[in-house]
Amino acid sequence: MFFKSKKVIGLDIGTSSIKLAEMDFGRSGAQLLSFGFAPTPPNSVSGGEIVDIASVGMAIQSLISEVKTKRKQIATAMWGTAVIVKKITIPRMDRKLVKDQIRFEAEQYIPFDINNISLAHHILSTSASPDTMDILLIAAQNELVTQYTQVIEVSGYSCSVLDVSGFALANSFELNYGKMPGEVVGILNFGASITNFVVVHNGEVIFCRDIPVGGANYTNEIHKAMGITVGEAEALKLSAVSRREVPDEVHSIISATNEAVGEEIRSSLDFLSATTNGLVLTRCFYTGGSSATSGLVDTVSRATGLRMEPFNPFIKIKANAKKFSREYLDQISNFAGVVTGLGIREQGDSE
Repeated sequence: MFFKSKKVIGLDIGTSSIKLAEMDFGRSGAQLLSFGFAPTPPNSVSGGEIVDIASVGMAIQSLISEVKTKRKQIATAMWGTAVIVKKITIPRMDRKLVKDQIRFEAEQYIPFDINNISLAHHILSTSASPDTMDILLIAAQNELVTQYTQVIEVSGYSCSVLDVSGFALANSFELNYGKMPGEVVGILNFGASITNFVVVHNGEVIFCRDIPVGGANYTNEIHKAMGITVGEAEALKLSAVSRREVPDEVHSIISATNEAVGEEIRSSLDFLSATTNGLVLTRCFYTGGSSATSGLVDTVSRATGLRMEPFNPFIKIKANAKKFSREYLDQISNFAGVVTGLGIREQGDSE
C-alpha cells in the first residue's frame, strides 16, 4: 500500500531572492535535507505582491529542479501591506461562535473591503478578564492570495500551505529556542524591502507587523545622493557590507539610513506598547540578509535600548555534515529564518 506524503517544500519568495528548504520533522527532531537559493527576477515582486507571476513561477520551477526533490506540495508565505495581523478583544463566547463573530469584527478593524479579503483567526490565551477573549485576526486581500497560489501552480506544483511570513519566522524560532515562558520576545527579520517584526509571548504570536524598511532603502539613498545607477549603488552597498574600500560618502549614507531604520523600529515598539497595554520586550533577536549592513544592529540597539541577539535557525535543526558544512550553514543562517519555519509545516496544517 502507498501512503501519500504530507511533507512539503518550504518556499520563501522575497523581493531579491527565493529561498527553498526541504526538511524532515519526526521524533528525533528536524533535519535539513535540501536548501536552495536563487535571485528573484528583477521587478517581479514588489511590496509582497507578485507582479510577474510567469517569471517568478519559472524561477521557482528552476530552483526546485536543482534540488531534485520528489515532493509536489509547497508551503509558502505572504507578506507586505496587503496582509494585516491585529490583536483584538471581544466578549467571551463559545469557541464555535467565534468564526461568525470574526467577520463582523473584521469590518471594524480591517481597512479593506470585507468582501475582498480572506480571513483567519487564532484564539489567544492572554486575556486578563474572564468576560473577554483575545483574538489574533489575520486578513489578506484575495488578490494577494490568488497571486501566491497561482505562482506555485505556474511552477508546476501545488500550494498546500499558505502562511504569513511573520508566523513562519515565529515557528522557526520556537523550534530552535522553545516557548521561553514568561519572556516577551521580539524577532526582527531585515529583508530587502521590508522588515518582519514578530512578538512572541509564552509561545504565542501576539504582534506581527511588516515594517517598510530594508536593504533597498540603502541602495536607493546611495543612488539618489551620488547620482549613480541603482545597479552601481547596490554594488557599492555590498562592497561596504563586505568591508571593501568604498568612498567615505557611502559610509555616511549608510549611517544616516541606519538611523532612519532605527527610528522606524522604535516607532513599531511604541505601537506595540500602545496596542498591548504597555507590553515591553524582554529580549530581541535579529536575522535577515540586510542585518549584515554595517552598523545597523548597533544603531537599532541604541535607538530602542534593546540588546540585540542573533537568531540562529540551525540550533535544533540537524543537517548532514557531508552535504552541509558548518561554514555553509553559517552563510545561509540569515536567510533561513522564514523558510525553515515553512519547511516544518505539513500538508493540511491549519496553524
